[in-house]
Amino acid sequence: MKICCIGAGYVGGPTMAMIASKCPEVTVTVVDINAERIAGWNSGTLPIFEPGLEEMVALQRGKNLFFSTDVNDTIRDSDVIFISVNTPTKTYGVGAGRAADLRFVESCARQIAEVSDSDKIVVEKSTIPVRTAQSIKRILDASSHNGAKFQVLSNPEFLAEGTAMEDLEAPDRVLIGGETTEEGLAAVGKLVDLYAHWVPRERILTTNLWSSELSKLTANAFLAQRISSINSISALCEATGADVDEVAHAIGQDSRIGPKFLKSSVGFGGSCFQKDILNLVYLCEHFGLPEVANYWQQVVEMNDYQKRRFTQRMLDAMFNTVSHKRIAILGYAFKKDTNDTRESAAIYVCRDLLEEQAHLAIYDLKVPASEIYETLGVFEDDDRVEVCDNAYSAADGAHAVAILTEWDAFKNLDYTRIYNSMPKPAFLFDGRNLLDIPALQEIGFEASGIGK
Repeated sequence: MKICCIGAGYVGGPTMAMIASKCPEVTVTVVDINAERIAGWNSGTLPIFEPGLEEMVALQRGKNLFFSTDVNDTIRDSDVIFISVNTPTKTYGVGAGRAADLRFVESCARQIAEVSDSDKIVVEKSTIPVRTAQSIKRILDASSHNGAKFQVLSNPEFLAEGTAMEDLEAPDRVLIGGETTEEGLAAVGKLVDLYAHWVPRERILTTNLWSSELSKLTANAFLAQRISSINSISALCEATGADVDEVAHAIGQDSRIGPKFLKSSVGFGGSCFQKDILNLVYLCEHFGLPEVANYWQQVVEMNDYQKRRFTQRMLDAMFNTVSHKRIAILGYAFKKDTNDTRESAAIYVCRDLLEEQAHLAIYDLKVPASEIYETLGVFEDDDRVEVCDNAYSAADGAHAVAILTEWDAFKNLDYTRIYNSMPKPAFLFDGRNLLDIPALQEIGFEASGIGK
């Protein structure tokens, strides 16, 4: 079998590396029109960071795993084509701000139809709205010039950035949706056999196309809902003297609820949660379900509230002004063990602080300086933003330190050293409940954590 994956991003790269590793008889080629990104995949410094990914790519690259900009020839030579391109939220026209922008998916479908001269299985890997497969199938059938026939499958990813390789190697489930025709079931069977190289068959779920597509949106919505729920309770904890960590632990012991995704923080981020919830809101409105749309919209609004509340808490503690004060920002990625900044809460907190005329000193273990400047909309020579190469230089002379990503390295910093390098009173704001707040207060910090 020859596999082509269109899109060398956070999903396509790791997923194809795992398939190549587990299926040595399969040839896997990841293609992208971004030559710089492909060059990164072919180098010793990959364009994305995931623990374990670099080692796996190094072992398989050149054997049965390849990265190329030759999109047409790779499509033509492949039996199975994964579409793993970006599906951002629309910024224009009908559904702007909520609906998914499917122009890249449509472009892929037209390109596949144009160059294919043999039958193909086309697999949706991108996060897309329900019934997108129907649109893809119509484009493929209408645009094909060489008599090729296509089966469209849905195979959504359920990866968490930072643990993507673990999630791929031992997934909770693999979901595959296809048409219930003879040809559709045969195509589903081929993809099942591929994953069965390393995933127990009882964990490979098969559904119809629409159930598979909607399951991805629903899973992300449910997970984001849990985060927004515990974040709403963190505000009540602060008002009443309760400890949100203790509350989360207590309710997490209920087997009907469980402990996962009950860690309060400055807000959820990443490429999926907000985008998918807004897409779900748009779908509900489109199908005449305004009450359902309003319900899910509130999850996003609670997340936005949590980010605003964190900044306001900083202002309240620091005498209602951060103007011309140096604020150290530790962590800029949306979560630990990734260099992804998409919808990171740190971006919004930093923008709010810049609006208050603060001076920011930012340090993250994996996010490059160029991306920090770009996401904040400032130039490198803007004296309001300094990107530092370690936590101590960021905190040196700062009036406050704000921890916005739960990097493990931040647990082991010498906070006495940091405190001694800061003007007094020295403030520390823990947006990720990473640190022991009482111990920091013993050092001398004016310390504050979410829910405390």
